[in-house]
Amino acid sequence: MKSWWLMLALVLAELLLPSCGKQAKNFPPDNAGVRLDSTNLPIVWIEVGGDSIMRSERIQAHMKIIHNGEDRLNYADTVAHPGQHIDYDGLISLRHRGNSTYNESPKKPYSFRTLQEPLKHGGKKVAISLLDMNRDNNWALLAPYADKSMMRDLLCYEIARPWMEFVPEGRYCELILDGTYYGVYILCEVVSKGRYRLDLQKPKDSGDALTGDYLMEVDCNDDVTYMSKFHPIANDGTPLKDYCIQFQYKSPDYDKLSKQQRRYIQNRIDQMEAALASADFRNPATGYRQYIDVQSFIDYQLVMEACHNIDAYRLSGKFYKRRDSEDPRFKMVVWDANQAFGNCNIREGWRNDTWVYLSNDVMYQEGEKYLMPFWWQRLNEDPDYTSVLKARWAEYRNSNLREDRIMATIDSLATVLTSCGAEQRNSQAWPRWGVWVWPNKYVATDFADEVAHRKQWLLERLAWMDEQLGLETPEDRFSQLKTEN
Repeated sequence: MKSWWLMLALVLAELLLPSCGKQAKNFPPDNAGVRLDSTNLPIVWIEVGGDSIMRSERIQAHMKIIHNGEDRLNYADTVAHPGQHIDYDGLISLRHRGNSTYNESPKKPYSFRTLQEPLKHGGKKVAISLLDMNRDNNWALLAPYADKSMMRDLLCYEIARPWMEFVPEGRYCELILDGTYYGVYILCEVVSKGRYRLDLQKPKDSGDALTGDYLMEVDCNDDVTYMSKFHPIANDGTPLKDYCIQFQYKSPDYDKLSKQQRRYIQNRIDQMEAALASADFRNPATGYRQYIDVQSFIDYQLVMEACHNIDAYRLSGKFYKRRDSEDPRFKMVVWDANQAFGNCNIREGWRNDTWVYLSNDVMYQEGEKYLMPFWWQRLNEDPDYTSVLKARWAEYRNSNLREDRIMATIDSLATVLTSCGAEQRNSQAWPRWGVWVWPNKYVATDFADEVAHRKQWLLERLAWMDEQLGLETPEDRFSQLKTEN
């Protein structure tokens, strides 16, 4: 929860912005007359009765989802097609979400919570299974816009899924808001404390319970933050003293943490960073390994690098810590890859032949405000870390990142979007083929062109990483994997 003064400032800003007239209409698509009859995707209706959806506070809305199951059509006309499966029909609390996905895109994303009772009666939340995903009350509706393939986030999550403790699930759907067709969205789990998410316990003020559980995030300063005692560094190791790394409190929120809990997690971050910065950082007993789960950090790095996600490490960089009795080390979680896979014309985001973790120099030169913590350069100075990273890459490349498998994943996502016209309807609502939108590097002429470019870019990226990590051919990958096992 944001502190009261920041909440007040955000509310006043929304009320005073010149765009408030458009905001009252909730940012309709360019073509508000697109008709949806039937689709292979779930249909999501949200009704706000003409109220303005805000970014800083939630409003009450009604949501209904029709989902007749895989390989079955869903029909918008529920009178002509009675008996359809209603996946959810109830109250939600709703707001806009996102930073660049909100500020730079007319197609806005949403955050919502499923409610058991109206907001005026307390707004008690209720955990619900949506679209066959695990029960929770905290959800997102991602709004792919600059990502014209509409698959970057899901593709990133599918790369990470076999390897990491928790990876969000997401489902394509088509959204109708107050009777207007808004296009293809992704109804998605968020990284949160829920039983079927990270399953975090509530910390207490003493003993083992004080040591966990905490979810933190390297991010910008749009919320209350704790500032790192270490500056980001250039590639030559020089501290960039005009820049600071900031950590947001995600669970519990800052306002729900006691002084003892805030002091504990701040000290723990300080200890981890001091160990990484020390001359003896490689020492197995006293170095960084007592503070981080090395495998988790390696998996995060490999997924973010395979995607060449220029927001990785420095924005939405979520990490968590459980109680010492369970595991005293920090672990990483993947989130937010809409600017990955060569999508950006800034910060060398289009390239597939550079390491993202070494991008501070480029970002500094371009005046980027938020840089990466020094952690990742430091970790990659440890031969033991890089040895495990190379072996793990061999596992990736002989599993779900094998060329035929990852190409099949892309084809499967593309088929879901095109088989019953969802991509075409989205493009009618938001006509952007052949048109540059921020921050695209490649401007595709149509969906097939976009998917072909995605495949070619990724194949070249994988080949470059193979060469850098000592796996030049499929035979080499198999040989090293066999040796490691």
